Amino acid sequence: MIKKIKKIIRDQIKLQKLSYSQLKELEWSQIYRDSIRGKKSIETLPLNIGRWAGNYTFFYVLNRILTDYKPKAIIEFGLGESTKFISTFIDNYLKDTTLKTIEHDANWKNQFLKNFKISDNVNIQVLDLVENEVEGYKTNGYLEILNKITTVYDLYIIDGPFGTSNYSRYDIVNLAKTFQSTNEFIIIMDDYHRDGEKQTAHKVIEVLNSKKIEIYTKTYIGNKSVFLIATKQYKYVTSL
Repeated sequence: MIKKIKKIIRDQIKLQKLSYSQLKELEWSQIYRDSIRGKKSIETLPLNIGRWAGNYTFFYVLNRILTDYKPKAIIEFGLGESTKFISTFIDNYLKDTTLKTIEHDANWKNQFLKNFKISDNVNIQVLDLVENEVEGYKTNGYLEILNKITTVYDLYIIDGPFGTSNYSRYDIVNLAKTFQSTNEFIIIMDDYHRDGEKQTAHKVIEVLNSKKIEIYTKTYIGNKSVFLIATKQYKYVTSL
């Protein structure tokens, strides 16, 4: 009987958490729609929000960063809806901005380009998927990423490759090890509700702290969570 009661309590807690995250997502969907008001090219852009793609929480945060801070150099891991969003933003509002997109699947890249014309300022680079080991766990990464990414960007969007249970999308940690104390940047870690992404984000923070880089962090919660790491120049992204 006690076991049954405990199970009922656990199930109710899970249901309450799910209900809360869904209510937050509905709130973010309205906030997102308000935030893009007046940007006709974004308002009319067909976007598949949610599921594997970023949710409303993610796209609201991304829109505010692009609008408020106008990053000149952006890199994203994972080709998809955010690529469409940023490409459209560049063509209409940020004509001096460049986007580099890292993707592991050449077939997906070809399919994507059949259905969407990217900005001339967007470069999609295919890097093979590799399996690395971190703290004894297997995690997915991009082949020779450190040899391919040799500059520091204003905005990092971490939404690829495929996530893993532990130390998911760990390439950003190795990139962070190349940062200098004078660099200013924002890192968006999507899918932060998952343990693997949380482990990776905490490792990034450890690396940046060891380099004496002043950072500010914030979690934005919907049915998926988004985690931001920002340097002093961008600290107000923690109050969007």
